[in-house]
Amino acid sequence: MNIRSIAAVACAAVACGIALPAVADSAAETVTPNFQHAIPNVPGKSLTAVVVDYAPGAASPAHRHARSAFIYAYVVSGEIESQVDDGPKRIYHAGESFFEAPGATHRVSRNASDTQPAKLLAVFVADTSDKVLTTPIK
Repeated sequence: MNIRSIAAVACAAVACGIALPAVADSAAETVTPNFQHAIPNVPGKSLTAVVVDYAPGAASPAHRHARSAFIYAYVVSGEIESQVDDGPKRIYHAGESFFEAPGATHRVSRNASDTQPAKLLAVFVADTSDKVLTTPIK
């Protein structure tokens, strides 16, 4: 499967559902499972998608993802401020996207607005055996 095929599957993933815990704290994000499926022609890999909703001013704690995980992030609505590894902090607007390479540290992930909500679609391509995809950094 080439990257264009994976991207096409990721776009189709928006309509389906997966199993990750939701966070109910209004100061944090709310993560809603969206899709999870093994990639049939890439043995040992799965595609997982989650929708991350940020209330105005809300943020995720700094975190890492499974070492096998490549993450594609698409801003559905609002504005998301993000910093991956030691890269620059950047504000992404609705319709823009970014990625996280395997093993990256997501230092900043927050709603850039204190008055409007924001929504992000995160699509993971990871080893099927990786059950924990996100780990907060303490």
